[in-house]
Amino acid sequence: MDKSLSTKIFVGLFAGLIIGTAIQYVFNDIALFDTYLLGAAEGAGGMFVSLIKLLVVPLVFVSIVCGIVELKDVKAFGRLGGKTFALYIINTIIAISAALAVGMIFQPGKGANLVGSVSETVKLTTTETPNIFDLVVNIVPSNPVQAFANGDMLQIIFMAILTGLAIQALDSRGGPAIRTFKVANEIMMKLVGLVMSLAPYGVFALMIQLGATLDSNTLLSVAGYVALVVSMLVFWIFFFYPMAVSLATGTSPKTFLRATREQILFSLSTASSNATIPVTMRTLTEKLNVSKSVAGFGVPLGATMNMSGVSIYIALATIFVANAFGQPINSSDIVTLGLTILLLSVGAGGVPGGGIVMVGVLLNQLGLPAEGLAIVAAVDRINDMFCTSSNVVGDTAVNTIVAKTEGAIEEPVNAEVNPA
Repeated sequence: MDKSLSTKIFVGLFAGLIIGTAIQYVFNDIALFDTYLLGAAEGAGGMFVSLIKLLVVPLVFVSIVCGIVELKDVKAFGRLGGKTFALYIINTIIAISAALAVGMIFQPGKGANLVGSVSETVKLTTTETPNIFDLVVNIVPSNPVQAFANGDMLQIIFMAILTGLAIQALDSRGGPAIRTFKVANEIMMKLVGLVMSLAPYGVFALMIQLGATLDSNTLLSVAGYVALVVSMLVFWIFFFYPMAVSLATGTSPKTFLRATREQILFSLSTASSNATIPVTMRTLTEKLNVSKSVAGFGVPLGATMNMSGVSIYIALATIFVANAFGQPINSSDIVTLGLTILLLSVGAGGVPGGGIVMVGVLLNQLGLPAEGLAIVAAVDRINDMFCTSSNVVGDTAVNTIVAKTEGAIEEPVNAEVNPA
């Protein structure tokens, strides 16, 4: 996306939020605004997100296959996969450790005394913790059609890897298949460009919906908790990742932030890592000059398992609920809590509802009041926006570092980012 499109997205984001807020507080009794205009915005925003998600499954499959067949040495795949996986896990562990430390220092929710202030009829949406072993076993699909229909990213990634390795094993005979997938990849990128041209309008509609549904009373009651979560995620997006990339690759923080600005704005509006995959791909390959072989493998994997933002969200939400309901978490339980969050965050990509469901699971495991989930859910949209942005910028950071170690950055990244 070029600078003009970036500016349009930025304008759409704030214009939509202002209009949505006005609908809630000024025009809430006028049917033209709070019924018809808001209904149209909800419909348009939903259609835009669906249009983006429409591209995700074929884009992921085709890009991974292309990434593997473009590897000159198949042995490089094992090295590439190992580096990417390790950095994602390390990134998540650092995020969990930092979030728990911040939570224990600032103690969000302390003194809130919310016992009895929330309906006790609230029920957790799930009581079963995702099993890491089941997660691994289920990577192998028994029905590939069902995997594509359900959008199961881990299974799709597995099938794409097998397909790419099989084509590689054909040597010269795989030429037609390689050309076919390369053309398919070009088609997908063209489709992404066409859909992204609608991004300012889609973001505008989504932000109208958000602004019109925020509950000011709920926000005020948990302002400290929300501020802490958002502040930490903003720090991760605008300081931690740019500095990590700068230290590892020599790319300046300013250059990295300039490259990721459309990605940040888009992820804030959609709150969906999967929906942001096309933007992340373009950011890496066209803004940061990362090779398609690295981006094609690392981005879909990151959208599934690189959940640093979710980890920060889950950790602070749990500490908030524990304090607000008078059941603070002891320092002796921190290690166990951290390990549990690590497993939950890795599995969050495959659980409907994402972060909020993981918070519910964790509250249930720790024996914390179920009604606390209602408070967390009330402001979930705000936290989830920044949580998603942290996740996707983390994907870009990790893949940029991996590309540097693999010598897969096609040109040195200078002070100016190449326009899309």
